[in-house]
Amino acid sequence: MSIKTFELASTSAEGVELLSYVALPEGASAENPAPGILVAPEWWGVVDYPRSVCEKLAKAGFAAVVIDVFGEGKLTSDAAQANEWMEQMLADQDMLMGRCQLVLNDFSDQMAVDSKRLGVIGYCFGGKIALDMAREGMPVKAVATFHGNPTPKQPAEKGKFNAEVLVAHGAEDSMVPMAGIEALKKELDNAGVSYHVDVYDNAKHGFTNPDADKRAAENGVDLGYNEAAATQSWDKMINFMTTCLK
Repeated sequence: MSIKTFELASTSAEGVELLSYVALPEGASAENPAPGILVAPEWWGVVDYPRSVCEKLAKAGFAAVVIDVFGEGKLTSDAAQANEWMEQMLADQDMLMGRCQLVLNDFSDQMAVDSKRLGVIGYCFGGKIALDMAREGMPVKAVATFHGNPTPKQPAEKGKFNAEVLVAHGAEDSMVPMAGIEALKKELDNAGVSYHVDVYDNAKHGFTNPDADKRAAENGVDLGYNEAAATQSWDKMINFMTTCLK
C-alpha cells in the first residue's frame, strides 16, 4: 500500500516552528477523508520510532501526524537532554497544550483528514500529552496511551473530557508505578469517562519501542522492549481506534 508522507510546519504563539511528520493513507482525499490520529512521541522527539508508528497507522487506513512538541524538529537519544526538554515543556504546560492544539488544527485542516473523527495516541511523556489534550476538551474521540505518564495538567472533568481511553501499561514499569494507573482510573471514573486498562506481564517502560534496550544501555535507564506486549497492545489500539473513529 502506498502512503504519502510530508512535513507539516506550524508556527507556535512563541514564534517557534513546529515540524510535525504526517503520513496519509492511499486514497485519502477531500472526497474520501480518513480518520485522523495524532501521535505524541516519547521524550526523544520526532525520531524514527514515532515516524514508523505514523506510517503504520497510514497503512492501517488512518491519517496520522507526529506532534513536534519541542519545536524545530529537535530530537535526541540522550536521556539527560530529553529530560531537560521535557522539563521545559512541563514548566509551561499552557504553552505545551497550545502547541498541541495548533498541530491538531493544522492537521485536521488537511483535505484528506476527517476533522470529525480524530484520536490521539501517546508514548511515555506523550501519554501525558495525549490525556491532557482530552482533559483540555480538544475535539478527540479516542485516547490511547502506551507506557504513558498519567499525571494530569488538571483532572478530567465531566462534559469536558469527551474521549474514550485505552491504557497499555507494563507490569514491570519502574518509571510509572501502578499507583499512578490507579489514580488515573479514579480520575476517569470521577469524570464519567469510558476507559480500559491492559497491564502486560514482563513489560518495562518503553516496551513498544524496538530501540528501548539500546536506549537503556546508552543511558543507564530502566527501559526494555517486549515484542509480544508491543504486538498485542498495537492490535488492541487499532481495533479501539477503528471502533471509536468509525
